[in-house]
Amino acid sequence: MITSAKLGKSFRSQQTDKRKNFITATPDIQPTRIIMLGPSLQEQGGMGAVSNLIIESATPEIKFQHISTWNGARMTKLESLRVFCLAIAKLSWLLLQQKVDLLHLHLSERGSAWRNSVLVLIALLFNKPVILHAHGAEFHTFHAQLKPILRKFLNWILQKSTYLIVLSESWKRFYISHCQIPEQKVVVLHNPVDFPQNLPTKAPDEEFKLLFLGKINQRKGIYDLLKAIALIKTELSHKIKLIIAGSGEINETLDLAKKLGIEEKVDFYGWINREQRNQLLAQTDLFLLPSYNEGLPMALLEAMSWAIPVISTPVGGIGEVIVHTETGWLVEPGNSQQIKTAIEFLLENLDLREKISQAGRNKVAAFSIQKYSISLSKLYKDAIKICKN
Repeated sequence: MITSAKLGKSFRSQQTDKRKNFITATPDIQPTRIIMLGPSLQEQGGMGAVSNLIIESATPEIKFQHISTWNGARMTKLESLRVFCLAIAKLSWLLLQQKVDLLHLHLSERGSAWRNSVLVLIALLFNKPVILHAHGAEFHTFHAQLKPILRKFLNWILQKSTYLIVLSESWKRFYISHCQIPEQKVVVLHNPVDFPQNLPTKAPDEEFKLLFLGKINQRKGIYDLLKAIALIKTELSHKIKLIIAGSGEINETLDLAKKLGIEEKVDFYGWINREQRNQLLAQTDLFLLPSYNEGLPMALLEAMSWAIPVISTPVGGIGEVIVHTETGWLVEPGNSQQIKTAIEFLLENLDLREKISQAGRNKVAAFSIQKYSISLSKLYKDAIKICKN
């Protein structure tokens, strides 16, 4: 049966669940004042996770202030407008008080693109450097569907940024070729990961735990994954437990699991916090994310950092992190048969699982938040210098 399981707190959280909007520099250093604008720090998803990591790991010479421009998809249009207008008012006041050195804007598709367009115009008005940080997994689709005049305007906005941070080389090529952004303005910074130095020993268990962590919807491939689990008819089928953690199309997922007759093999945990996530990762044998579109998913990088073999698809930046059969296992989007075969093969080959696990962990060690913070700090300094010149 599909249950809403509750996780215990056997792991102490490395960071407090309460997010701080400010990180202050030491008294003897004049801090660089960065205003970061984007979704609320309490918002579920990759942009919120990245924002929190950046702020929590700020180097001493940087002072962040975060301003929320959007508080979640459940808001009404009127509530969304109120939050954004309040963000504009806060930003304008700080700019008028000359308390801003640089704007760091988190960018996605649809409404996020237009909100950020307004913020870029404000930055231009006050002659402040602005870094756009592109996360949207479906930005290319959104961009292609725009009317020509809107596409031209959005391209102009993107071109006006001091720098554009993208998550992979493939996204860099997209923004250069489709948005006509000068190559020197587009900087690849793979999403950072809070790299665990010491991993707990996994407790012996006769059951194989498979984990899906993220937004529960068609784009993330959750329905293909359920169909793949239903295709497994060998002895393994009695040893598999699929754990689904996230928010989104919950009822549709439950209905399909029941229709496929696999509800006893699936546990649903809902959205989980960082401590609960770490507890799940410590128990997981395989991580699965068979997405159709991606930027560079945080959940996938986190799983790899925990030395968990990953089955995913070569979309977005994933193909630059996962080398098939070396640092992970790649399948075609929408191919449940390939997902099923990959699950069976990896669960039946312990040596290969361990080899992939360690290689994947070694790969994402380069994405540690400490290294990321150093690169980001340098980018801030370069952007401010460019604007002054």
